[in-house]
Amino acid sequence: MKALVTGASSGIGRDMALVLGSMGYDLILVARRMDRLEEVKKNISTNVQLISLDLSIASSCIELYESVKNQKIDILINNAGLGVYGDFGITDLNAELNMIDINIRALHILTKLFLKDFKTRNSGYILNVASVAAFLPGPLFAGYYATKVYVLRLTEAIHEELRQSKSNVYIGALCPGPVQTEFDIVAKIGQGVRGLKSDFVASYAIKMMFKRKMIIIPGALMKIVRIFLKFIPEKLLLKVSYKMQSQK
Repeated sequence: MKALVTGASSGIGRDMALVLGSMGYDLILVARRMDRLEEVKKNISTNVQLISLDLSIASSCIELYESVKNQKIDILINNAGLGVYGDFGITDLNAELNMIDINIRALHILTKLFLKDFKTRNSGYILNVASVAAFLPGPLFAGYYATKVYVLRLTEAIHEELRQSKSNVYIGALCPGPVQTEFDIVAKIGQGVRGLKSDFVASYAIKMMFKRKMIIIPGALMKIVRIFLKFIPEKLLLKVSYKMQSQK
């Protein structure tokens, strides 16, 4: 059994690698920072292959697939991602394009390439890391929220295509709320709502993935929030979202 995890050098990706390793999965861990990957590897007893790549480059995504496609990967976890915080009129365009390349293009490429193999075998799991942000408008975090909508809707659509074709392949979206990771530091935002612990989110995500749940929302609070969002007028939701983001 083998799993590939992108963005595995820290946070949820690291913790999902640890969970899968404890379950006996051999691992392929991908991130830019090889030194951080090596630290993760020290805590895993199964076979671990480390790959240092910048997935914001499309050719690197294809290179990754080509280098591992013959290893019979059972699980693909598309976790690599980042955010850019601030008023859309003044945030850095290059940073936003890099975010789009990682959050959307890399995930799209890897999902498509591995899905073809999984469908041929009629087995395999794909877990795409989205966010509760996919259910909300995101003033002051506009680009990031928009990328997570893409991840969620792409995943849902593929899930239904697989269901209609009676495929045994699974695909689902992890939609956590705030999580205690390096994300806020990279996005250059301050403290907001205290998040769930990353190891809890990772364990819950893996558990629900194997239960084949399409949308995975860790924590009771975020599940309740999602329900209430359906009843809030869009203009009010925008105002509330802006106020929450502006406090970070």
